[in-house]
Amino acid sequence: MEALRPAKNRNEANDPSSPVLRFGADKPLRLDAGIQLSPFQIAYQTYGTLNDARSNAILVCHALTGDQHVANANPVTGKPGWWDVLIGPGKIIDTDRFFVICSNVVGGCLGSTGPASINPATGEPYGLDLPVITIRDMVRAQVMLIDHFGIDRLFCVMGGSMGGMQVLEWAASYPERVFSALPIATGARHSSQNIAFHEVGRQAVMADPDWRGGKYIEAGVRPEKGLAVARMAAHVTYLSEAALHRKFGRNLQDREALTFGFDADFQIESYLRHQGMTFVDRFDANSYLYMTRAMDYFDLAADHGGLLAEAFRGAQTRFCVVSFTSDWLFPTEESRSIVHALNAAGAPVSFVEIETDRGHDAFLLDEPELFAAIRGFIASAARARGFEPA
Repeated sequence: MEALRPAKNRNEANDPSSPVLRFGADKPLRLDAGIQLSPFQIAYQTYGTLNDARSNAILVCHALTGDQHVANANPVTGKPGWWDVLIGPGKIIDTDRFFVICSNVVGGCLGSTGPASINPATGEPYGLDLPVITIRDMVRAQVMLIDHFGIDRLFCVMGGSMGGMQVLEWAASYPERVFSALPIATGARHSSQNIAFHEVGRQAVMADPDWRGGKYIEAGVRPEKGLAVARMAAHVTYLSEAALHRKFGRNLQDREALTFGFDADFQIESYLRHQGMTFVDRFDANSYLYMTRAMDYFDLAADHGGLLAEAFRGAQTRFCVVSFTSDWLFPTEESRSIVHALNAAGAPVSFVEIETDRGHDAFLLDEPELFAAIRGFIASAARARGFEPA
C-alpha cells in the first residue's frame, strides 16, 4: 500500500482520518471510576467485508502506543500499519475472508475520546479532567462498537501487550461473545516492575516545564523532552540485551573516538534519542499517562476474588496464548499462569513459546514462528466454527 502523505495540519484527536462512531447522552460509557462518560466517540478502521451471518469478524486490539491504523498507512507518520505484515488480502489474517475491526481505545489520541479531545462542558481539551480509564472501560467501549455492527459473537479477538490485556478482558467479561482469543506477549496483571517503569515515564512527562499541569495544548506548547525521555525508557523494556548487543554493541555513532562529553557517543544512545523524538510527533503526552495507568490498574484475578481461574470459569472460548523467550516485560511465566488458569477453568487452550532474541517487540515484527502459530490457530478455529468466511 502506498504511504499516505502525513496529515500534519489535521487534528487527529478531534477530527481523525478514520470513521467515527459517536454516542450521545442517551448512551454513556460507564467507567470503573464511577463516572458516566458522555458524550464520547470511537475512531476505528475496518478491512474486508462482514458476511451475511456476521460470523467472520476479528477484533484487533492495539498496544499502549498503537492505534486503529493496524493495516493501513498511518495518517500522522505516513508509515504502514503496525500489523500490515499480518493483516490484508491474501495475508495470514486474510481480509478477503475476514472482516477485521480495530479501534483507537478510549483514552487514546487518534480520534477516540481522550485527554486531547474537546470537553463539551468547557470547550477546551479534557487534559486531566478526563476520568482515569481502565482496560475494562476500553473493552466496554469496544462492545458498543461491535453492537453497532450488529455482531453478536466475534470470531476472534487478538492483540499483544496492552492489546492482549484487552483480549483477556473480553474473554473474561463477555465469554459468550468471543469464539476464539489470541492474547500475545501479555499478562493477567501488571507486575510491580512494569508499574515502576511506567511511573518513571510519567514522572518524566510531568517534570517537563511545558507539561503545564496537563494544560499544555491551551498554552500552545508540548512537553516534548519529558515525553521523549519516557519513550526512551519504555523502549528499552521492549527489547532484549541480546538484541541490543547484536544490533548496536558498543559501536560509536559517526565518530572514531570518544568525545569525553555527553553527546550521543554510542549508536544505542543515538537510536534511543531518535525513538524519543519521533514518538512525540505522533502521540499525546497526557494519553501516555492515561494508557500507562490503565495497564497498571489491570489485575484480572483481583476482579474475581483473587483467583484467575474464576475469571474464565465455564468459558467456551478457544484460546491460543503466545509468549517470547526473551520478553522480560511480560515473561513466559506470566503466560503460563494464564494457561494454568484456563486449564483449571476447563477452557480449551493451546500455548506457544517462541524462541527469539527480539524481546517484547517481537509480536510486532516479522517472526515466522509467530505467524505460523497464528495461521494454524485461525485455521483450526475456523474449522471448529464450521463456517467458510466470506
